[in-house]
Amino acid sequence: MRLDKFLKVSRIIKKRDAVKNFCKNGFIKLNGSLAKPSKEVKVGDIIEIDTPSKFLKIKVLGFPKSKNVRKQDAKKLYEILEERKNQIQDILKVESEDDFFKEF
Repeated sequence: MRLDKFLKVSRIIKKRDAVKNFCKNGFIKLNGSLAKPSKEVKVGDIIEIDTPSKFLKIKVLGFPKSKNVRKQDAKKLYEILEERKNQIQDILKVESEDDFFKEF
C-alpha cells in the first residue's frame, strides 16, 4: 500500500495532499529514509513524522481489508512507538502555521 494512502486510511493524517506536503518538506521518514508519498509500505515498516510541533513514530501492523475503515479499526493498523510535542521554532516559514499543520 502507498504511504499516503496508509496514513489516510489509518487516520494518522486526514488528507493525502497533506501527506504530500509533509513529504515534500522532509517531515516524513520511512525506515529512516526520507519518503515520497508513493513509497510502498509493508508490515513491520517504521514511519516517523517529525514536524516542528509534533513527533510521531509508528510501526505498521497491517492493512485494511476494505476501502472504508472504522475509527476503532484504524488504530489496529499501527502501533505508536514514540510520540511527543516539539518546541515550535522558526524552522519553517509559512503564512499560517496553524493552517499548515491542522491535518496532523
